[in-house]
Amino acid sequence: MKIIITYATAGAGHRKAAEAIYNSLKRACGDNDIRLIDVLTDSSGSLKFLYTKGYHLLITHLVYFWWLGFWLTKIRPLRSFTRGISAAFNYFNSRRFNSFLIRENPDMVISTHFLPSELTAKLKLRNKITSKLYTVITDFGVHPFWISKGTDYYVVACGYTKEVLIREGISPSRIKELGIPVDEKFFKKYDRQEVALILGIDKDKFTVLLMTGSFGIGPLEYIANMLHDEVQVIVVCAGNKKLHERLKKRKIPNVVSFGFVNNPQELMAVSDVIITKPGGLTISEVIAMELVPVFISAIPGQESKNEEVLMQYGVGIIPKDRKQIRDIILDLKNNPQNLEEKRAAVRKIKKYATLQELYNAVCQDNARPSG
Repeated sequence: MKIIITYATAGAGHRKAAEAIYNSLKRACGDNDIRLIDVLTDSSGSLKFLYTKGYHLLITHLVYFWWLGFWLTKIRPLRSFTRGISAAFNYFNSRRFNSFLIRENPDMVISTHFLPSELTAKLKLRNKITSKLYTVITDFGVHPFWISKGTDYYVVACGYTKEVLIREGISPSRIKELGIPVDEKFFKKYDRQEVALILGIDKDKFTVLLMTGSFGIGPLEYIANMLHDEVQVIVVCAGNKKLHERLKKRKIPNVVSFGFVNNPQELMAVSDVIITKPGGLTISEVIAMELVPVFISAIPGQESKNEEVLMQYGVGIIPKDRKQIRDIILDLKNNPQNLEEKRAAVRKIKKYATLQELYNAVCQDNARPSG
């Protein structure tokens, strides 16, 4: 059986979800031909720029334009126009990926980004391929771009996401509420004392983890300055090299900083609270680790919608301004019962998101879709 797992490198979340699926599938059904493909690898330069540097530019310096585009493409009367323009641009700038799918004609395509989902669905509708298409939605809300005629199944984070798809006309039988896939390492149990010793931090101090994604954006230094007298702070600067160097030089008491990390699960294991952006993958990792999140710097659109959905489940805290962050952290530190209640809400929405049902379908159901 031939399986293509595909994503687009627009931020780290889509890739991490695809990698989680790929790794688990290789373990579960490794005798199959399973490949992991970035749709942007062989795309045009303009498409690569749009989804990488263009995306970074918009969310860091031109947030209003990002929000405007997100909002305009959601308006139902405009969808046929905005989606048509977008689909045509994507199709003609992804011809190598299209040719690859036609040549390989895999039994199954599993996509963690709307771009390869759209391309695959279009090829199916044109009878160019006969693959079964699973679209894994990596946010708690659903932008219309995620929905493509020709998709066989949608994998969603929670009941809210499922209801949105049903309102959009998707049959409930084609929606699998399995959670956003994260690496299995986030579901393991870690010894806080052992991990703290390895990381060189105090295991007994109330610890706050600051981590805002691959770009390291947001008021991380401001928050570290505000909290270090009260709690231990771990700052993940990721791609923000200037911030990482500045924090290392300053040597703020009770503050430990990192650049890019490959052990976020260990940092979460020694933390009591995380202050983070509400990206779909990050949230799912946090939920898997049963960590209490405080949300900051949400990107208007998908991340602000994630906040809204999670608040309906009682998960997370949204400060009204930067100064309130200190009050929130001290309340959680000084009131263990409140902290435990917040953790209980996280546990209620936690799912073992290794997509076992999907894996069963992949490994056992070799039948081609009828269309």
